[in-house]
Amino acid sequence: MIEISCDPARLDTALIHDFLSNQSHWARGVPRATVERSLAHSLCFGAYAGSDQVGLARVVTDRATFAWLADVFVLEARRGERIGAALLDAVIAHPDLQGLRRFCLVTRTAPALYARSASRRSWRLRSGWSVSTPRPTPARTERVAHDPPA
Repeated sequence: MIEISCDPARLDTALIHDFLSNQSHWARGVPRATVERSLAHSLCFGAYAGSDQVGLARVVTDRATFAWLADVFVLEARRGERIGAALLDAVIAHPDLQGLRRFCLVTRTAPALYARSASRRSWRLRSGWSVSTPRPTPARTERVAHDPPA
């Protein structure tokens, strides 16, 4: 059974940093301090199998008009179990994210998952989704834009 929790004390910062820094295409090489700061200033949804974290969705929001969904992942060994869908369901249902005018995300790996969530009538009535799928370019760097050069 997978449990979704927004309790920041449950977040496995080491696991999250390892995934983002070493396995993601969008945050490869991100410093741990940057990950810690991003988690501290976001509404985070952890997916747990018992006490083990197996996924994450992070929302950057003012909790009034705007939200940006970021750093959504499920560990490879647990993919195919609808954990990503459960994370999105929890995000969509969270009371602090109701009535927003805009909810944005950028994805190049799972646009169908987000499109299914965005097309739910109840969510569409409450919020405008903006789903962007960037095209990879040879000049694209994987370093986070605001991080100082290594």
